[in-house]
Amino acid sequence: NGCVLAARKRGMDDCPFCRTPTPKKSQTLAMIRKRVAAGDPVAIWNLGTKYDVGQCGLEKDVTRAVELLERAAELGVKEAHFSLGCLYDEGTDAEEDIARSIRHWEAA
Repeated sequence: NGCVLAARKRGMDDCPFCRTPTPKKSQTLAMIRKRVAAGDPVAIWNLGTKYDVGQCGLEKDVTRAVELLERAAELGVKEAHFSLGCLYDEGTDAEEDIARSIRHWEAA
């Protein structure tokens, strides 16, 4: 994103749109969970990706990640469809299912 890049070049770590300070890593998970509780589809996708790779202090839990990504995909998040397509195509963490992966990629 060009706006974010320009802000970083000027030494601004705040949000380039609202100037809110960037949250500390310890606050990130709490903020995401708050948005998930409010039903925010993008936050649901974001939390699913965190579980998929084990970020923000979460242990890697592919089953939980797939649940969250499926929910976000049902709510219309195209990135969730793409993530699910990759998970089902690779078959390393989730059961390999090429037909499912293609269906999710087409939806994305």
